[in-house]
Amino acid sequence: MTRIFAKLLFCTAFLWVGLVSAQLENKIAQIDSLFLDWNQPNHPGGAVAIMQGDKILFSKAYGLASMEYLVPNTTGTRFNVASVSKQFSALGIVLLHLQGKLSVDDTIDTYMDGLPNFGQKITIRQMLHHTSGLRSLHALFGLAGWRDDDVRTNADLDRIIAQQNELNFEPGSEYMYCNTGYMFLVNIIEKVTGKSFVEYMKDEVFEPLGMYDSYAEPDYNRIMPNNATSYNAANDSFVRAVEYWAYIGSGNVHTTIADLSKYLKNYYQPTPGWEKAFKMMQTVDTLNDGSANPYAFGVIVDDLHGVKRISHGGSIGGFRSHVSVFPEEKTSIVVLTNFSSSYPAPKSTAAARILFDKTNGSKNLKTIKVPEQKLQSYVGLYWDDVTYQEREILSDGDKLFLGNGNSETTYVPIEKEKFVALDAEDESHIEFKDGTMLFHPEGAKPLVFEKLLKEKLTPQLAEEYIGTYFSPEIETAYTIHYQNDSLYAHHIRHGKLSLQQKRKDLLEGSYPLNFLKFKRNAEGEIEGVFISNGRVRNLWFKKTD
Repeated sequence: MTRIFAKLLFCTAFLWVGLVSAQLENKIAQIDSLFLDWNQPNHPGGAVAIMQGDKILFSKAYGLASMEYLVPNTTGTRFNVASVSKQFSALGIVLLHLQGKLSVDDTIDTYMDGLPNFGQKITIRQMLHHTSGLRSLHALFGLAGWRDDDVRTNADLDRIIAQQNELNFEPGSEYMYCNTGYMFLVNIIEKVTGKSFVEYMKDEVFEPLGMYDSYAEPDYNRIMPNNATSYNAANDSFVRAVEYWAYIGSGNVHTTIADLSKYLKNYYQPTPGWEKAFKMMQTVDTLNDGSANPYAFGVIVDDLHGVKRISHGGSIGGFRSHVSVFPEEKTSIVVLTNFSSSYPAPKSTAAARILFDKTNGSKNLKTIKVPEQKLQSYVGLYWDDVTYQEREILSDGDKLFLGNGNSETTYVPIEKEKFVALDAEDESHIEFKDGTMLFHPEGAKPLVFEKLLKEKLTPQLAEEYIGTYFSPEIETAYTIHYQNDSLYAHHIRHGKLSLQQKRKDLLEGSYPLNFLKFKRNAEGEIEGVFISNGRVRNLWFKKTD
């Protein structure tokens, strides 16, 4: 009887293992299908890896690393992972903090010479969390006349920041993604260690963690073996996408899916001696007013369907990257690509849903009926005069749609003036009161939007805007003209930039002149203009004629 029972137990266990294996194989096949569109003939692609525990569940390459020479991507191909690099710079700082060589709560002027007096101190921690208020380099360079195909370096940043008089906001009061802060980590690491950043990362981070195919690249045009070439989609073909961003700290780490898989495992199974470092990497802090900020030390800490996630994406040239690790599931996902229309983040999320048997459905909400007249009163354009953001509210039936110019999110009413996102993955909600819309992003500080009533530009008002405006902070001038009932600005490198009025003394234009807010003196005459373009707010340009 005992033998029979043992045989039955063995057969049951064998069948169960077989069933689990078949289920896993089915999941792997589903994940593989997410990337098959990268395997078209004469098409760039990428590489994908999934690790659970110590085991690589999935590792595969797709498409071409070089379209010119028909070289395929492999699982050992290096990719520029762009802003995924930030966590390595953060880890370099964390090591120095744990060694007592600096504190993340030190102010940055302790280690950096030549900084202007912003009137407020900035800590290393605030740069790590993107709450420093520093103006971000690409937006600054764009206003100063740099074009997309101009090289930009850490030295360029040091030079232009030295002339800044203002910050975007009080340090610690807001979250705003900022490459400048992570490039300044290079200055700090080099000052403290006496080593170059490239050497320090190799000796203290990459090699100790077994990442022998990884390095920080300060020269965008250096030829290195086994690197993919990046491409941009152009109609039905592709063009070479050169990565002109020749800087380090905030980007430009080159690595492989194998090295990243080794690295990400440290978030759930740290290399001996690295436990404190990877715990600290996940540290999130609130803003000055107590609002949440999910950005930790070079990574975003959130959850996917209730499963804790540590993740980050990146974009440079035609390279796109996304890494995520689910420490409670001891699982990591790496998606690297070498063409700009590849969108790895949604594919990474879809792969995670397949692995964890999750679906992206709608919430089971108890909604109410809002009178049609009330619902229509919410429809319109809304403007945040602090962050220079515009949102549009549309309606259909009992639903509202919140648009940002690129996409729309569906909201349903749970109270007469409160609407929540229908998507199960979105915990944001919006509230209306006296013509004001409060947008509460998931886990972040709310934004206040006022109903925007556009005002028509008159020839008389347009004439008042005409003139040349100069910024000593970036040594650049723009001239505003009015011809044939059209308003535009001119810059020697950017050429003619069309402008439209949103309301009196507030113009909207194309990048880099996204928004222009004019300032008048007591007599009502225009003194100058504050120009903002996303990660630069209120850069002052004085009217010179």
